[in-house]
Amino acid sequence: MTRDERPLAGVPATIWLALAALLAAQIAWRATQAPAAAAAADLPPPPSAQALRLASFGEPAALARLAMLYLQAFDYGGTNLNPYGRLDYARLTGWLEAILELDPRSEYPLFAAARVYAENPDPARSRTALEFVYREFFVDPDRRWPWLAHAALLAKHRLNDLPLARRYAAAIDRNTRSANVPLWARQMEIFILEDMNELEAARILLGGLLESGAIHDPAEARFLQQRLEELERRLSGP
Repeated sequence: MTRDERPLAGVPATIWLALAALLAAQIAWRATQAPAAAAAADLPPPPSAQALRLASFGEPAALARLAMLYLQAFDYGGTNLNPYGRLDYARLTGWLEAILELDPRSEYPLFAAARVYAENPDPARSRTALEFVYREFFVDPDRRWPWLAHAALLAKHRLNDLPLARRYAAAIDRNTRSANVPLWARQMEIFILEDMNELEAARILLGGLLESGAIHDPAEARFLQQRLEELERRLSGP
């Protein structure tokens, strides 16, 4: 647990009362609906971050966590037989955006977007979740890069969309500055370019990486040098 987090026991009673009132209202509303009317698309429009902040009584991080619990429990409270499968993803990402703005240091909304909602078998909904991760990455690249790296892998392997995967990988390489961002994350674009048969672009990026002096591990430097030589052989032809 980080220093900016507090245990649930430390959440003020006013927050628990607000949550209880919210859940009671939701249960009462659902009770008035015919069973056939309840569907994943019934996710309410997202509140604004300002409204959530006013409702937090000075405890935005606590309310952000409770709002995420409400959001993830939404499907399971109704008659939706395909959790997350038919949610209105425009509303869903609106909720995630508001919650993340309420508590920008939380990784929970980005984790849910990349590892839960983006793995929806519906490509259109998956892309909506991935684009949410991509937009929010730029707010804090050095902390949010893991979720965009996962988005790049999903774009490549699940959506079979190499240009999209490259866009995400390139954003990591060009926008992260922290030494804590591993080289494999910054090298993703090179290997995606190889998969796209963009060998010259891959060779230029890999050569630049080797010349930059950013690689300090001799074994990794040798491996990448071998990849560079292999690319050069492929470019030179048989």
